[in-house]
Amino acid sequence: MGENFAEKDFARMDEVLSELGDKKGTLIPILQKAQDIFGYLPKEVLIYISRKTGVPISQVFGVVTFYAQFHLKPRGRNIVRSCQGTACHVRGAKKILQELANCLNLEGDVTTTPDLRYTLETVACIGCCGLAPVIMVNDDTHGRLTPDKIEGILDQYQ
Repeated sequence: MGENFAEKDFARMDEVLSELGDKKGTLIPILQKAQDIFGYLPKEVLIYISRKTGVPISQVFGVVTFYAQFHLKPRGRNIVRSCQGTACHVRGAKKILQELANCLNLEGDVTTTPDLRYTLETVACIGCCGLAPVIMVNDDTHGRLTPDKIEGILDQYQ
């Protein structure tokens, strides 16, 4: 395989496939468990699932790319979600997002730091409009933000 995936991870994948693989309608749970095992869904794992289940790779890939819950690239240990909803937008979400990218040294389309410590995502709404602008780091919500608060927040997740 291209990357150094541990054989124990594929052994765990085989357990999942022996439990779910021959049952109809189990592709999504198989993909969810694979993502839990590997942290994301690398091409080699998708091919492996396709071969073991008999589901065409085009169908496996179609499911993975249709649902936002699945990720084809490695993600950071800390997921930073920056709200870009209306309330946050009006209260400076764009400056918060720029400061997040700056603090994490992310440029262009790059969303994950090279050390896999952080992944930065934008979301349409976190649901805390009264605290706008808002970010979430993992399951922690941080509101009433200004750009000067961002570095201190990120430092909490080192």
